[in-house]
Amino acid sequence: MQTAPAGPAPATRTEQTHRTSPAGVAAMLGSGLSNQIGAATGSLAFPVLGPVGVVAVRQYVAAAVLLAIGRPALRSFTWRQWRPVILLAVVFGTMNLSLYTAIDRVGLGLAVTLEFLGPLAIALAATRRRVDVLCAVIAAAGVVTLMRPQPSTDYVGMGFGLLGAVCWAAYILLNRTVGSRVPGAQGSAAAALLSALMFLPVGLYVVLRHPPTAASLGYAVVAGVLASAVPYLVDLFTLRHVPTAAFGLFMSVNPVLAALVGWIGLGQALGWTEGAAIGAVVGANVLSILTARR
Repeated sequence: MQTAPAGPAPATRTEQTHRTSPAGVAAMLGSGLSNQIGAATGSLAFPVLGPVGVVAVRQYVAAAVLLAIGRPALRSFTWRQWRPVILLAVVFGTMNLSLYTAIDRVGLGLAVTLEFLGPLAIALAATRRRVDVLCAVIAAAGVVTLMRPQPSTDYVGMGFGLLGAVCWAAYILLNRTVGSRVPGAQGSAAAALLSALMFLPVGLYVVLRHPPTAASLGYAVVAGVLASAVPYLVDLFTLRHVPTAAFGLFMSVNPVLAALVGWIGLGQALGWTEGAAIGAVVGANVLSILTARR
């Protein structure tokens, strides 16, 4: 699960130095690696549980972690608070399901790169600078290269990756709304709970139709811990030690980490063309953030 960074309060010189400490950089690297290793580990359970079963387990783990942290007072929620929470729950589940389906069909590196277009689009849409138009063109060129017609092109898998991108963009926007209407992490916790409840029938169906092995269930639980619990907790720490701009810049490394983890851990090697396309998408985000900081 990805979390939308909140804007930090103005910091003194001492605080800014503290926020750019090596500990913050190490935390971001650890969070990114944990997220991608978790996704790769979850894919090992696909032959038994399928992407849907793995996502169901991941939703349960995410709900358990967020409920322990947020402790939402559900009975006190008003309908104005429940509306974005319900939408966030639907988007949360759809985002993870589309990503894991894409991973199953096109591999980890390409799936994460396509999903990353969501937050990139949000960042580019927020400004009207000429350099952002250039960034959008670079990113679009990367996507066209990834989706170029070939005999082995899996357009369904890429479509799920793009659906994940739309969901991630919606997730960021809904998180902002939930954060403004529900105090603390209560909104995210409530959304995670609803999403887990929606996946309960799925989990029961998978268990009855395809009884999980101990190994497949273990892979799915590890995916939930590494790709949901760890990144969420680490991001809470990270945003206290690095500026939001630096956090956003490091997020652009995730497609690269995914490609490396997919290559080393799953044997999903990418050609030079795919590597260049991923580099174009990452480079567009880096260029946008670096120029915005000036």
